[in-house]
Amino acid sequence: MATRELADFLRSRRDRIKPTAVGLPGGGRRRAPGLRRAEVALLAGISPDYYMRLEQGRGIRPSPSVLEGLARALGLDADERDHLYRLARSAPSPARLPADGPVEAGVRRLLEAIDPVPAYVLNCRLDVLAWNPTAAALMCELAELPAPRRNMLRYVFGDPRARDFYVEWEKVARHGIAQLRTATGIDPGDPANEALIGELAEGSAQFRDWWRRQDVKGPGLGRKEYRHPRVGRLSLDYVGMVLPNTLEHQFVTLTALEGSASQTALEKLAEVPAAR
Repeated sequence: MATRELADFLRSRRDRIKPTAVGLPGGGRRRAPGLRRAEVALLAGISPDYYMRLEQGRGIRPSPSVLEGLARALGLDADERDHLYRLARSAPSPARLPADGPVEAGVRRLLEAIDPVPAYVLNCRLDVLAWNPTAAALMCELAELPAPRRNMLRYVFGDPRARDFYVEWEKVARHGIAQLRTATGIDPGDPANEALIGELAEGSAQFRDWWRRQDVKGPGLGRKEYRHPRVGRLSLDYVGMVLPNTLEHQFVTLTALEGSASQTALEKLAEVPAAR
């Protein structure tokens, strides 16, 4: 059980909740703006001593009912609740293909089959494992990197061109950090995760600041805005789906509204795809 990570996560969620938001009186002398430990325990229906031991990382294995109480008390969303369960390891994880495992041949064929729709496969720490020609053309600067260096967060924080490429750079960066935080719960202590976190923290004060927030996110739906050096501005909807029998390998597709300028731009990219 990732006891230290669980303790840090509980504290971070507790600190963000104002007492008045959960029906408790505010005011008084508080060392932090959030809830006290005893207040979380009260809301979760557990003893203050038990909760204190959880936050001290004493190796307690909370039951599913305790975890549900904590999720309610701390107002966790679906991604945060999943992260809490992973950190607590309330049930053994099934055997799955590791984060660095190969992309299945059938998945690679699917990438090729749906081209010119841009699509790629990421692992849980956002390494790019595979992509189709139009995705390589869209993310041309990332495609220039050797395969072992192709990581979304490494590009976002390490390449100054990323701040222009992503119109909402901060939103992309913070979402990526939240996904990397989720990866630490999926595969605690993974050396490659730790190495990437250390590299990014050493090179970016913004990464260090946002990493301390303990935010977590999984794959999902959304929209990204790009400024592409060849075709200009694109507005693309993304869908991220977790592939079965893997440690959160994500199959991501990007599409544009039919008849839009972004669709025309994608068609131009597909005509002369970038090298992979």
